[in-house]
Amino acid sequence: MTGIKFAQPLILWLLLLVPAMIAFYVLRQSRTSASLRMPGLKPFANTGQTFRNYLRHILFGLRTAAIAFLIIVLARPQKIDMFQDVSTEGIDIILTLDISGSMLARDFKPDRLEASKNVATEFISGRPYDRIGLVVFSGESFTQCPLTTDHAVLINLMRELQSGMIEDGTAIGNGLALAVNRIKDSEAKSKVIILLTDGVNNRGEIAPATAADIAKTFGIRVYTIGVGTMGTAPYPVQTPFGTQYQNLPVEIDEAILKDIAAKTGGKYFRATDNNKLVQVYGEIDKLEKSKIDVRQFTRKEEKFMIPALILFGLLVLEVFARITLYKNIT
Repeated sequence: MTGIKFAQPLILWLLLLVPAMIAFYVLRQSRTSASLRMPGLKPFANTGQTFRNYLRHILFGLRTAAIAFLIIVLARPQKIDMFQDVSTEGIDIILTLDISGSMLARDFKPDRLEASKNVATEFISGRPYDRIGLVVFSGESFTQCPLTTDHAVLINLMRELQSGMIEDGTAIGNGLALAVNRIKDSEAKSKVIILLTDGVNNRGEIAPATAADIAKTFGIRVYTIGVGTMGTAPYPVQTPFGTQYQNLPVEIDEAILKDIAAKTGGKYFRATDNNKLVQVYGEIDKLEKSKIDVRQFTRKEEKFMIPALILFGLLVLEVFARITLYKNIT
């Protein structure tokens, strides 16, 4: 970052003398009148001042400008160059998101999936120094985005997620296992998976408990989030008349989600509405802070020489004008 600052900024208050000098000069000129009146000059009463007489004000202008530049020189303008050396120990994070049909339930606004995407996007934006990836699952799982620091690309891929992209179902074990595979070889000081689902594992070849054991083996901490209100929620149901919403019981396998978190040193959260989901991600953000060391370097370069040269030029010009052009006026 580069800018101009003054080593003695308080001296700049003296610039208030400049308008005061101008006001005093104008007032003095308006009150100037001859102290001796001579008879017989009436024919010359309407004779105006010559252009040469008006030029005498230039001397005052030069002197006032010189004083202004003198004050600036005394304040010592400096060019400031600031550099930052940032060293980070980032955290690698895989977001593992359930995109099954039940994520379209409307106990969240506008629905569970969109609410989860929006909150996750804010979470990503708040961690500029971390590598973050995205795995999604329903009846099967796939990698939407590998670990990356290009968060703009990641956020765009997040926004493209829709339910129905892959076969429906809830394969929690497969989703977690794929996330582990994507992060297990990371050299980051901390490896984290955030797994969000709204259902019970009912698909996939890998049991959630087995995937949790694999995560523990590689030192990966897993935070699990169950999304869904207590009781019933309006779920989308296909009928002969199209998609309709019916209130159905909310079923989340909290026991397995708690077990996954406990095994891996993470924590289980239950989000029952949009605000609670925001709070959950906020708590995870506090628990997993990246280490950031910032060293700042400042370089100062004196910049008073230019106003000093202008000041010198104004003084020389005033002296020259006073002893030549305006010798007989002043």
